Amino acid sequence: MYENNNMMNAEQDQNYSVDNEIDLRELALTIWTGKWIIIFITLLFGVLSTIYALSIPNVYTSQALLAPVKQEQSFGGLQGQLGGLASLAGINLGDGTSGNTQLATEILKSRQFASEFIYKHNILHVLMAAESWNLADNTIVYDASKYDPLEDKWLRNVSPPRTPKPSLQEASKMFNNALSITTDSQTGMITLAVEHISPTVAQQWVNWLIEDINQTMKIRDVKEAEESTTFLTLQLEKTKLTDIRQVLYKLVEEQTKTIMFANVREEYVFKTIDPAMVPEEKSGPKRALIVVIGTMLGGILSVFIVLGRSFFRNFNGSSS
Repeated sequence: MYENNNMMNAEQDQNYSVDNEIDLRELALTIWTGKWIIIFITLLFGVLSTIYALSIPNVYTSQALLAPVKQEQSFGGLQGQLGGLASLAGINLGDGTSGNTQLATEILKSRQFASEFIYKHNILHVLMAAESWNLADNTIVYDASKYDPLEDKWLRNVSPPRTPKPSLQEASKMFNNALSITTDSQTGMITLAVEHISPTVAQQWVNWLIEDINQTMKIRDVKEAEESTTFLTLQLEKTKLTDIRQVLYKLVEEQTKTIMFANVREEYVFKTIDPAMVPEEKSGPKRALIVVIGTMLGGILSVFIVLGRSFFRNFNGSSS
């Protein structure tokens, strides 16, 4: 009986192999029969991918390497002596970093900063309507369906609530897509990069961003230091205890240092280690990759079409 079972299993395995072989033959025959459809669709996708890849303008990336700026602070044991009062006064008894690097990085990514940056430098049309860059005379060509540079008029055909002239909310989203900020976890160095179809514009925006964030953080810290000084001065007038007055005087001194350093330092929160350059080589698009992927998708789709037609033809034939 055991031998009979083995014989039956062997026969089943043989039949299974034969069926698989037949299925593979039918599959190969179906693909071969529809080879012209596969070739046509694959070539069509290849041509369309090539046209699309060539229609995309070059994109250039300019970047700068930044280091957090630090200033010397001599708080000593103030954290333990008067940490609560310092916090109440808005004073940061931290690690000596000028401003707050993490805060500055988040401000750079914020919609409010992007909106103010776009408005301040009047770059809305360059951001939202630029179509291509002319290498010969280093000028930007604008999309005629979006913007008329001669009359400074927006011509976009959009649906409400959007308007022909892009809102700062819409523009800030586009701007943040072009902005890249990465921090090296080991060194703490920050790479600030901007993408644009014009290499000159990309480099200019990086420089403006560094200047603006340094100025923003400087104004922010000076304002906080002045408010803290006012608060501490009031506390000095209220207390007669010598030890507390000494600590308060020390805190006032540190706030005075903050204001002084802010006024003498141009690079207040970020120091430029490697400045932004006008890129000579494009960073995108990867046209060859686009063509390869498009052609492959066309080939895969064409095979599915051929197999699908064969399946439905056989299914209808068996039903009838």
